[in-house]
Amino acid sequence: MKISDILACSTKAFPSIEIVPPLKGITKAELLESIAPFMEFKPKYINVTSHRDEYEYSQQADGSFTRKLIRNRINETTVCGAILSRYDIEVVPHLICGGNTREEIDSKLDNLKFMGISNIVALRGDSTLGEKRFTPTPGGYRYASELVEGIHGYEKKYGADLFCIGVGGYPEKHFEAANIETDIINLKKKVDAGADYIITQMFFDNKVYYDFVKRCREAGITVPIIPGLKPLSTARQVNMLPEAFSLNIPVELTDEIAKAKDDKEAIYRIGTEWCAMQCKDLISHGVPAVHFYTMGKSRNIVEILKECF
Repeated sequence: MKISDILACSTKAFPSIEIVPPLKGITKAELLESIAPFMEFKPKYINVTSHRDEYEYSQQADGSFTRKLIRNRINETTVCGAILSRYDIEVVPHLICGGNTREEIDSKLDNLKFMGISNIVALRGDSTLGEKRFTPTPGGYRYASELVEGIHGYEKKYGADLFCIGVGGYPEKHFEAANIETDIINLKKKVDAGADYIITQMFFDNKVYYDFVKRCREAGITVPIIPGLKPLSTARQVNMLPEAFSLNIPVELTDEIAKAKDDKEAIYRIGTEWCAMQCKDLISHGVPAVHFYTMGKSRNIVEILKECF
């Protein structure tokens, strides 16, 4: 079932989760066991992130360099297949511009079509290690809006509406955007290209999300905008998350964590309770769903799901 249909048919907010493909070495059984704690709460779908291939460069005696491909994680399509083999749930693989030519994107779509997967999140993807700015792969897509257009172009070959496409939105703007207004213009390009819904980057102040939705609606964006949440779990994340994701953490939350000092469990509890509070408030404001970034952890997400759903 397509996510757009799930959203249209749902009468109340539901949870969805996002997982990161495991590092090589984990077994299929271990992967499925890691997902099991979430299934009690009947999430409507599981997003599976995609990661660019990395390369290791070695200098040779003549001064030249050789390049060795490094794949540390199981790919997203394989993970989706493993999930489908055990659980009756929709899977939503991420598809990224970075590292893929247009032909490679079409090949991935062939695989998804073959597996009967009808949902995709289309993203530009991050820069490679050492890049200051994103550089598109030669023969690939530069922007997520182009990727969305490319997916619809693929569908035309079959004369069918094969995929429901989600895209990312940034309530506090993408770090490369000059301002939030420009970022929303770029988001509208993705929607105008044919995106069916938006999932937001994580945020820790619901007012930021509500203001973002208001701005989007004023800009003519009418598709569902699903809030994405991640609970803080360590003191280190207070500095790491803003740096990695270009977001703000409310002073009320950072003050509470500072008071906890080195009490790891207290910090964990503060972050979990804050996220649960966010989730309840979002549901009370009529959001269509709440999307949780698990980052490979289940304990705090499960506690929040128990309290909110």
